[in-house]
Amino acid sequence: MKILAVNSSPRSGGNSYTELLLKYLSQGMREAGAEVRIVNLREKTVKPCLGCFSCWTKTPGRCIQADDMTNELLPLFPASDLIVYATPLYNHTMNATMSNFRERMLPLSHPFSENHDGRMAFQLRYKLPPAVWLSVCGYPEESEFGAFSNFLHSTHHPETPIVAEIYRTSSEALKHPVFKQTRSDILEATAQAGRELARSMKISPDTMERIKQPIKDPESLFIIGNLTWKTCIDENVTLQEFFEKGMQPRPDSLEAFMAISVYGLNTGAAGEEKVILQFRFSGELEASCHFTIEKETIKSTVGTNDTYDIAIDTPFELWMDIMTGKADGREMFMEQKYHVEGDLALMLQLFQRKEH
Repeated sequence: MKILAVNSSPRSGGNSYTELLLKYLSQGMREAGAEVRIVNLREKTVKPCLGCFSCWTKTPGRCIQADDMTNELLPLFPASDLIVYATPLYNHTMNATMSNFRERMLPLSHPFSENHDGRMAFQLRYKLPPAVWLSVCGYPEESEFGAFSNFLHSTHHPETPIVAEIYRTSSEALKHPVFKQTRSDILEATAQAGRELARSMKISPDTMERIKQPIKDPESLFIIGNLTWKTCIDENVTLQEFFEKGMQPRPDSLEAFMAISVYGLNTGAAGEEKVILQFRFSGELEASCHFTIEKETIKSTVGTNDTYDIAIDTPFELWMDIMTGKADGREMFMEQKYHVEGDLALMLQLFQRKEH
């Protein structure tokens, strides 16, 4: 099987979530024996369609523009058994690069129309392959892809079916270190989808469910996402630099601290025991909260608990400095900048970063 994959993401070098998923999808396809050619449109010259219809009249089947679309890309369509269109979701649809590419596909059809069960469509010059659409977006709701999916099904040619749609929400979270384990399963499921497509032209419901699995609850993602952007602004770095430097979002409230800590604490350190970790903050924010850790689960609660295994008394800003690497936790402890009651060894284990 010959598969053509067209990627319209402007990003590269590991900074494109569209490209990341396409990489794993293509890997699975190759493992199943398919020959996959990936075309990154950012590396090609594809001029906008002139709307001249010369490809229908003066030069039938060939665009008059001598660019990569005419000379290299269009000839690949008839020779392919499947086409993967990979695009980031921009303004609820494919990005402009992919839209421009699709408009330039006009030479693949004749100007003559025909009726397909009440739906008019142009006659195709060649038998063209079915399509797979892959897209990512930052928001957690799959409904973000609703308008895009509806557009695709309303406009695709009746003779070129869409055999799969792979939509991944919460794409920015895929790069966050605390979600590494979930990310790994999503990427492996994407590779499995590639294997299934190469073998049967479809993706099983179980594999699709793994690809679409939620990263975490939407409210927590909003909090972490907003704090990440705020940290980028405060530290004058881009999002790419934020991840490259291994930075952490800096909580600015008790709510934000609780949301991030739920995902950052190493719940496995508690073993089979129930552990209560108490925080009592002073300074700019005087507040308290505690975390109940039991059987690999964690629950955060505002306020103090009557009993606890570990209690940390610390200025809020100091602990935020420790969380974001601006201060060394061990050094601050030795200098008695904050105080700990209870099992110190267990505390150190709890704060070994857990990767979900």
